[in-house]
Amino acid sequence: MNALPRLGLLAGLLLTGLSAAAQKELTYTVTMDPAVSTNEFQVALQLPKLKKDQAVYQFASTAPGTYQVMNIGRFVRKFEAFDAKGKPLETKQLSTNQWQLARPDKTREIRYTIAETWDTPVTEHRVYRMCGSSLEADHALINAHTILGYPQGMQATPLRIKLNYPQGWKVGTPLTADAKGYYTTKNYDHAVDSPFLLGRLTEATTKLGDAEVALYCYSKTDQIQAQPLLGQMQKMLNAAQAFLVELPVKRYTFLYHFEDQSQGAWEHSYSSEYALQEQPLTPEYAQQITDMAAHEFFHIVTPLNIHSEIIERFNFVQPTGSQHLWLYEGVTEWAAHAMQLRGGLVPLEDYLTTLRNKVAYDHQRADTTYSLKRLGLNSFSDEGQQQYGNIYQRGAMTAALLDLRLLELSGGKRGLREVLLELTKQYGPSKPVSEQTFFDDFTKATYPEIRDFFRRYVENAEPLPLQEYYAKVGIRYAPAFDTGRKLASLGTNGYAMQPTGVMFTEVSPALQTCGVSQGDLFVAFNGMALKPETLRETFTAMQNAKPGAEVELTINHEGKEKKVRCRTVERPEIQRYHFALDPQATPAQLALRQIWQKNI
Repeated sequence: MNALPRLGLLAGLLLTGLSAAAQKELTYTVTMDPAVSTNEFQVALQLPKLKKDQAVYQFASTAPGTYQVMNIGRFVRKFEAFDAKGKPLETKQLSTNQWQLARPDKTREIRYTIAETWDTPVTEHRVYRMCGSSLEADHALINAHTILGYPQGMQATPLRIKLNYPQGWKVGTPLTADAKGYYTTKNYDHAVDSPFLLGRLTEATTKLGDAEVALYCYSKTDQIQAQPLLGQMQKMLNAAQAFLVELPVKRYTFLYHFEDQSQGAWEHSYSSEYALQEQPLTPEYAQQITDMAAHEFFHIVTPLNIHSEIIERFNFVQPTGSQHLWLYEGVTEWAAHAMQLRGGLVPLEDYLTTLRNKVAYDHQRADTTYSLKRLGLNSFSDEGQQQYGNIYQRGAMTAALLDLRLLELSGGKRGLREVLLELTKQYGPSKPVSEQTFFDDFTKATYPEIRDFFRRYVENAEPLPLQEYYAKVGIRYAPAFDTGRKLASLGTNGYAMQPTGVMFTEVSPALQTCGVSQGDLFVAFNGMALKPETLRETFTAMQNAKPGAEVELTINHEGKEKKVRCRTVERPEIQRYHFALDPQATPAQLALRQIWQKNI
């Protein structure tokens, strides 16, 4: 239907304006041809007329939510610029991630080849798989920051993305293609927030209220299919909906890649992607996947709806850490487990075990003097990366205590969940909180005492008051708890894992008596070999032996293997970081516990 002659002057002006606006878009064509190459993407970018200050083409140094140096420019293999007639123009590489365009005013097209991050060797800063790119004969993973760059000054410019891929491939993405097959994003940040999984995929969908949830799955040997996996996750999704009341998104996409190793997951505003090891979908493995998905799914609250301006306007050139990483990851990790407890998916005893494991990590594997604020600000540095895993442990425990404190101050009427839902309505995807004043703003929205909480446990690293706070809901916490059970022991805890095996670093009198020396290797216990994959099983068997019984140790002494007979000694079973229900809890504590275990 040719209606243009009837549009009139105003409509003609509108079309002219739209045409001008379209010219300001960055239009990318990404070609994947596994028959030619299974590790390189071909990219062509159609450009509007550039200004002098847009003469540098920028690849990403990192991406939001990854907290790692990526330097995507390392993967560029060929970079060329052309004018409107296809004539080559001069370019020059300025740094790892930047290319200079000699004639930006004449440049109309940029073409380059860029290698995938998964299988391309690098000497340092290897990109996490779930945040990277991969191209194989039957599938591809695309994160925009690993494939696309942009002229400096045009990060806020809309993007149109066309993907050329083998016939028959299915595409999983939170974006929707137009009639011509182009995916449109409002800016570069939006593109980075919208991954693609393509290829030989299975697909499943479900509804949560008015929201659609889609799951796309690549499984190398088809051991895991989308529909059964989504079925395993359904109860968690229902619990998430109950926790959030109403989902703040209309569509959400899970992208799963199952192959030879696990590296984890990466959250996005309307999707999440997972790089996991392919293995049978047992109930245990399904629960691991569900726990991970619960965490990533909750990111639709934070940082999607509650985030500071640092996240709102991400610096892909020189990233800046946010002191509110405790909110983005710590609170999210707390919510992922709390909503399963409150949804009846996890019994209280199992939830307390989760708390114990998080406290153990904080005390045994992290620097307890390193504050959450400092961790957030230094998250992109090597120093911060050494402590980063603790944001999911101490960060989650801090959020759990904040929930308890809010419940106490409100008389059981308002916990952290309720405050988060209020903040979601106050802010949102396009209205950031203040990086500098959020602690004060949160306090004003709740209770004056909360400012002291943030000062002690987020801005500083005072020991978490676990015993005091959990007592409020009739739960006992003890750093060390004697269970009353007696275990068998060799009289020492002095072991060290070496490349050659388990070494005795301390030798008890009992071990000396039977001929064990410091530095000997512990090869086997009663014929059970001590290997990394069997250590826990072997030491459990040793502890469960009868105290005083004779056992056989295989040791390696000065390069020679020998068997010795020893008698075990008795030791009390001490559980570290122990959480348990208090049988003497008061009616007030029990009442608050009931509230704490459900959505108010």
